[in-house]
Amino acid sequence: MTEARRLGGTAGADGDGAVHPAGPAGEAPPGEPGPGPNSDLDNGGDRAAGSRPAVPQDGLGTGGAQAPASTAVAVAEAPPSTRAPAAPGEQWAPASPAPASEGPPAGSGGLRRPALRITAMAMLLLAGVVLGYVVYLYGLSDVQEARSQALLYSQFQLELANQVAPLGPYGPNGLDGARGPTIPGSPVAILNIPAIGIRDLIVVQGTTPQNMMVGPGHRPDSPLPGQPGVVQIYGRRATFGAPFSRLGELRPGDIITAITGQGTSTYTVAAAAPSTVIIKDPAPGRMVLLTAYSPTVPTYYYQVDADLTSSLKPSPGVAPAVYSTELPLANDTSTLAMTMVWSLALVLVAAIGTIAAIRWSPWAAYLAGVPLALAVLWNLYESLAALLPNLY
Repeated sequence: MTEARRLGGTAGADGDGAVHPAGPAGEAPPGEPGPGPNSDLDNGGDRAAGSRPAVPQDGLGTGGAQAPASTAVAVAEAPPSTRAPAAPGEQWAPASPAPASEGPPAGSGGLRRPALRITAMAMLLLAGVVLGYVVYLYGLSDVQEARSQALLYSQFQLELANQVAPLGPYGPNGLDGARGPTIPGSPVAILNIPAIGIRDLIVVQGTTPQNMMVGPGHRPDSPLPGQPGVVQIYGRRATFGAPFSRLGELRPGDIITAITGQGTSTYTVAAAAPSTVIIKDPAPGRMVLLTAYSPTVPTYYYQVDADLTSSLKPSPGVAPAVYSTELPLANDTSTLAMTMVWSLALVLVAAIGTIAAIRWSPWAAYLAGVPLALAVLWNLYESLAALLPNLY
């Protein structure tokens, strides 16, 4: 007993008096159950008993040597829900977030976005073209007509001064006095109607939609003002300067004067009515002015009849017939092909400009493409305007 007590922490004795080497603290000698987590539960004890410190009587109860109090070790069992910390090398690293997918998943609508974007851009371009056409018809066409009137007025004044102004459908034509058919669109008369504010208005030869984009048109199968017969002059109601927009304000007795290569002729308004009414006038010389009856839907035309009150002038003759495009409210369907050509040209300019802006410099593409696109648009709008009635 003395030897076992002296060895203390290095050796212990069991019930048979044999001495065994001491193991690490908290480790049971070989052949005996250790203080595992269920050792006290197996012996009928509670969980708290496994965490009490050893006392001197523990070893004597089994017949063994009493261990010194300084070597007593308390062994506590972790609660069932508590997990022992992992070794430093075994600690789990936080899970990194999954990489975002680079493309839309299969079956989603993401693949349709480029098509929708292209469709939206095409619709936006179409809306811009339509809006530009409206601006052209009711705004820019007036500027175009005013510029054409200024140029034609200067030209006709020069022809009058040189006495080479056209006297009929067969010339003379131009300053050289050449004989031949009067060129469509060339000036043939100057019209003045003070009652509705018309002064120095140039009348051109021909009544097609293209001819009347520059001013009122003289129908070739009718005589020029001052000559015997019924002079027919057409004018637009709503577009290209709308020269005859106030024609409905004329009343019987209002004065109309016309200047041609034969001098000045005077007419007096006798009657006015829509085309649904036939005006009967037996005067040997008279003038009929025609325009669209409505500025929105030109289904029929409005006419003003005026009698010649000045002396008659000789007539070199009239054209035997006119084309269908020169009749009242006629349009020119021959420009439909050119309308398609200019439309395709606009699409090509837009596509090439877009590609150039993406691959090269946007500013350079805009500077080169915008003037070209405007020129194509202007020709496209003129072709579309020719599809409208000539009196509109």
